[in-house]
Amino acid sequence: MAILSLSEVDEIAARHPQVFAGSLRKRLAGWAIGLGVAAYLAFAWWFFAIGAVFANGNWDIAGAYLADWVTYEVRPTIGIEENHLEISFPRFDPVGERGNPGWLTRETAMVERVVAAPAGNAASSSAGGSAGSFLGTVGGKPAPTGSSAAAAPSPATGGAAIRQEETVRATVEIGTRSLIDVVPGVVIVTRGSETLVADIIQGQSVTARGPLPDWAEQKAPGAKIIVRFGFPGRAEIEDDEIKIRHRFWGWANFVFDTNSPFWGRPADEVFSLIVSGERIDPKRSNPALAWDNILNNSEWQHLDVWTKLLQTIVMAFVGTVFASLLAFPLAFAAARNITRSRIANQVAKRLFDFLRSVDMLIWALFFTRAFGPGPLAGISAIFFTDTGTFGKLYSETLENIDDKQREGIRSVGAAPSLVQRYGVVPQVLPVFLSQSLYFWESNTRSATIIGAVGAGGIGLKLWEAMRTNSDWENVAYMVLLILIVVFVFDNISNALRRRLMGGDPAQGPQG
Repeated sequence: MAILSLSEVDEIAARHPQVFAGSLRKRLAGWAIGLGVAAYLAFAWWFFAIGAVFANGNWDIAGAYLADWVTYEVRPTIGIEENHLEISFPRFDPVGERGNPGWLTRETAMVERVVAAPAGNAASSSAGGSAGSFLGTVGGKPAPTGSSAAAAPSPATGGAAIRQEETVRATVEIGTRSLIDVVPGVVIVTRGSETLVADIIQGQSVTARGPLPDWAEQKAPGAKIIVRFGFPGRAEIEDDEIKIRHRFWGWANFVFDTNSPFWGRPADEVFSLIVSGERIDPKRSNPALAWDNILNNSEWQHLDVWTKLLQTIVMAFVGTVFASLLAFPLAFAAARNITRSRIANQVAKRLFDFLRSVDMLIWALFFTRAFGPGPLAGISAIFFTDTGTFGKLYSETLENIDDKQREGIRSVGAAPSLVQRYGVVPQVLPVFLSQSLYFWESNTRSATIIGAVGAGGIGLKLWEAMRTNSDWENVAYMVLLILIVVFVFDNISNALRRRLMGGDPAQGPQG
């Protein structure tokens, strides 16, 4: 076939313009459709106030939320007493309750305090008594380090004045150019070239010296001051304490938690202990101890997460298999060309409609109420929903088979069961298996969703982590595991389907 050149096409178009021009209606139809779509988009933008939605979106909160997936926070609290500081960490803080991170430095000195005496026996008060009110430092300054903790009776309080070592100054490094310097009564915050000085009257007020910088906020005079450092964190300066939230990249304590004897050690030291070190626990070897510490990590709960993930996989597999096994014979009853009874056809098809008309999530809620939370509810939900779906797909496949193969088997006098076995099943079995494999892979994702309503598996654990609103790194961990499982199962399912349908397993899916 000869191929016309561009000049020849132009020459023909010039000789026969009516052929190439097209009708006026067709030319205007394209413009009308384009203008209609543009008008509809403009109306939707106005009606749903999409611009205002984007403008009023809490993008700062969204950014912090996304950062929580791949970061963690250390939250020390610096309590301000009359002449010393009390530094504490939350129970489940990444650095532990007795944390001592390098970015928080403490300056200690001997200070004088009063310990209350037991009721009715003030003279017997000693350093071992219960803590009472605090006095000022000796001579208005911290006593020198190394002074003895001598006790002397205090007639005014009925207790004893003691001297002991306490933290009198704390410095917190937030990022590269930001500092929080705390002494009793004064907090100095430095961010870049700007400095904020706040005077604290214990239990009464917080007052800034001079105007607040842009990165600080105080809603009312004397109220707490909130200072922000961007990604590195923030601090709340109150009249009795400073709450600090220092953010870092990564997942803290992912391998060992703070209760593990391996926590905080360099990787080479941990490896050396596991391979050739002396036993830490006399009852078991160091490798066994390390493996147990990893599995039972109190912060990440690896063993429980992996167990729940396995439950999700089993839920999807068992529910899909049982649904396939039940839908297979019922599909023969629903297919008009296989079962000639109209009543049997209608009963089977209406059963399929009922099972698949109720969403899997609703079935999960129903079975959670019936059986209680757990994998059985999830398996039942998948089984019911997929039985209806498989029944419809299988029966439609049976109604579109080639009858010639079945007629050939029947012509040799084979029994009806053999006609179905050799004339029908070979035609539909690859399609049935392909559909079942696809739904098995899809149900792995669905099992996660129904697990969140109490049907067991990792979905329930994922929902529990999300409800705390503080364990988003754990949520990211479980989501990543789910993605890996879905990716693996998707590839396995695709490879098996290509083999069953006669495709080349070495080639990718056909477009």
